[in-house]
Amino acid sequence: MPGQRLAQPNPPPDPSHLPDSILDNRVQLGAFSISTTELAAVEKFRRAANYIAAAMIFLKDNVLLERVLTFDDIKPRLLGHWGTCPGLTLIYAHLNRIIKKTGLDSLLVVGPGHGAPAILSCLWLEDSISPFYPRYTRDRAGLTNLITKFSVPGGFPSHINAETPGCIHEGGELGYALAVAFGAVMDNPHLVVTCIVGDGEAETGPTATAWHGYKFIDPAESGAVLPILHVNGFKISNRTLYGCMDYKELVALFSGYGYQPCIVDNVDNIDRDLAGAMEWALKEIAHIQNAARSGKPIVKPRWPVIILRTPKGLSGPRELRGEFIEGSYRSHQVPLPEAKTDESELRMLQAWLSSYRPHELFYVGNNNDAPDGAPFRDILEIIPEDKDKKLGTKKEAYAAYQPLRVPEWMKFGVQKGTQASCMRTIGELLKQVVNDNLTGFRIFSPDELESNKLGAVLEVTGRNMQWDVACRAQNGRVIEILSEHTCQGMLQGYTLTGRTGLFPSYEAFLGIVHTMMVQYSKFVKMAVETTWRQDVGSVNYIETSTWARQEHNGFSHQNPSFIGAVLNLKPKFARVYLPPDANCFLSTVAHCLRSKNYINLIVGSKQPTSVWLSPEEANRHCIAGASVWKFASVDDGVDPDVVLVGIGTEVTFEVIAAAALLRQHAPDLRVRVVNVTDLMILGPSGTHPHALSDDDFDTLFTIDRSIIVNFHGYPLDVRGLVFGRPGIERMTIAGYRKEGTTTTPFDMMLCNETSRYHLAATAVRAGALYNNKVSTVAHDLASYFLHRASKDKEYIYANGRDPDGMFDTPVFEKGK
Repeated sequence: MPGQRLAQPNPPPDPSHLPDSILDNRVQLGAFSISTTELAAVEKFRRAANYIAAAMIFLKDNVLLERVLTFDDIKPRLLGHWGTCPGLTLIYAHLNRIIKKTGLDSLLVVGPGHGAPAILSCLWLEDSISPFYPRYTRDRAGLTNLITKFSVPGGFPSHINAETPGCIHEGGELGYALAVAFGAVMDNPHLVVTCIVGDGEAETGPTATAWHGYKFIDPAESGAVLPILHVNGFKISNRTLYGCMDYKELVALFSGYGYQPCIVDNVDNIDRDLAGAMEWALKEIAHIQNAARSGKPIVKPRWPVIILRTPKGLSGPRELRGEFIEGSYRSHQVPLPEAKTDESELRMLQAWLSSYRPHELFYVGNNNDAPDGAPFRDILEIIPEDKDKKLGTKKEAYAAYQPLRVPEWMKFGVQKGTQASCMRTIGELLKQVVNDNLTGFRIFSPDELESNKLGAVLEVTGRNMQWDVACRAQNGRVIEILSEHTCQGMLQGYTLTGRTGLFPSYEAFLGIVHTMMVQYSKFVKMAVETTWRQDVGSVNYIETSTWARQEHNGFSHQNPSFIGAVLNLKPKFARVYLPPDANCFLSTVAHCLRSKNYINLIVGSKQPTSVWLSPEEANRHCIAGASVWKFASVDDGVDPDVVLVGIGTEVTFEVIAAAALLRQHAPDLRVRVVNVTDLMILGPSGTHPHALSDDDFDTLFTIDRSIIVNFHGYPLDVRGLVFGRPGIERMTIAGYRKEGTTTTPFDMMLCNETSRYHLAATAVRAGALYNNKVSTVAHDLASYFLHRASKDKEYIYANGRDPDGMFDTPVFEKGK
């Protein structure tokens, strides 16, 4: 609004107030030279990229500005983000230069993913789009397609995504770029990932933690991340925190993180300074890596970080109607929003685009040097000639999958009829996975590995925290940091560059990465739908320390909502498994580690529980996804009056215990017990690749009998999953009801009405509708069962423990 001058340009602080350490750094940059030829090529590359980026936002015709613009040349809907583009093209140009000069292997991770016009324009200039999309050739036809189809149906979207060559991070949800970059360099010792962190993104909590990521990078075994904090001062409609910090604050902050900061901010000399800064940074990285790889690692090395300060929207319109645009938040998206209908804005657009002098950048007409519309040859001087070096065609970004060697899981199986912790059991399997995959497999754990009973892996590997003298330089396969966001980001970067990871967590806190997981699943969906991206390993979550066994942590640690989050993904990519025992857990984990392109969620118990199936039986059960458990059913489950269904470890125990109660107290009730281990089979036929056909569903659960489900998660998750199945009104679903405290395991079942007593009472009432013998005693029996529940709760509160024998494995005699 007039008079509200929040958007005035934000000049850099007076250099006279800089600490000596920064002034020294600036002087040292002069030692790194860029030739006049390189300087001219960088400047023209930037100018061409900025012209294309701006044109992508506005033009649907006249893409080389060969005549005066008219309203008909402007797109009917203006979409895109200009403000970050000049900074992105600046960095991209200098990365190309340094790659060509040194042969550097690099990927670019872009936090400001909304700066797609900048990245796409650079990709077109280096001819990294046409190998994947032939209509984007480096000539007039390809340039016209790039500009006119941007942010319209059938063209590239306004955010960088999986359709963008070279991309391993979308950036639609800010905060995760830096963690993704650190994950990408793990076990890739040849790779330097440049990560651009916008100063808006830098305000997020996940980014604040991810700055510590280099402390998990062993320079002997992994590559390096070069973070570039791009401070342009503004977000959508306000200043950024980092834009308001002076250099003393910035240096103190990043020195405290453990970095060597180098500030580049002189717009008049930006190319020379940034070229010097990048050469300095690569020299520092090489020094750290060479020391580590020669057996003399630097303790707590100070990795470089570049702080790049440029005005937001640099080279765009300066002012509009008395308000600043360049150097303000008004350049964030579309600087001239009425260019389609307002003559003055159209003329400003004409002047803006003309200022790049496109006639000096692109060939027009037939000539001997290049095709019509191609960039001038001197622009291409800084572009690597080797396609394996170009940022847009690096195979690490789209074709790097390395399958894991997964051992035969049955040899880790436990004896049927005993008790075993699912997590301790798979710990032995994972120990072997680590041994068989010395690179290419890591566990990303938010400080819960041993609490979640996976300590067996620490017998053959360690944690990889380079600031800890006990873990330093030992090839540890465990990344343990108390930030779910950082674990998720590193896992994403590690997975998308070809490797496989595992994310075990307390059930209650996986929800912290809910939106990250959803964004990643969208990336995978788009990647699978491209013709050129190859498969990637699945992202594997193990959800344990569940609500059913949180007797020492209580209500704060009880929340199975992540199950519903995965259920809401695109069905093709979502898998939710609730193995009922240790052998089924082994089978499931082994399968998930071999799988590709999925989001796998495996829910299980870390406490000892009954082992119902032998390894061979577990294998068949997991292949089927669900089966009738004949040993707990009456007459092997033939012709039942009621169907009891367990989905989850502890709740399945209660189903079996309920079946034993019913066998004892209601011998005339015919019970079928079913266990579901693959949750997705319940969905209506055709809604998920694993969904049962209607005939198979009816065969398993009967056509007309009551189905009583005891589910580990929220009942509405199953209710929503089965919606659309015929006759589902006969299904009763028990599950977590948000009831709990610091109490005993069985009291948790009582609180949430998932106990054997509640199931047995429901079963006799339902079975009475089909069995006259049961109908005469149904009310008495249901009342008795609920009375038992009440008495057991009294005992628990009086004695502080569950009644003896409560979790002894029920034994069913054949024929009874």
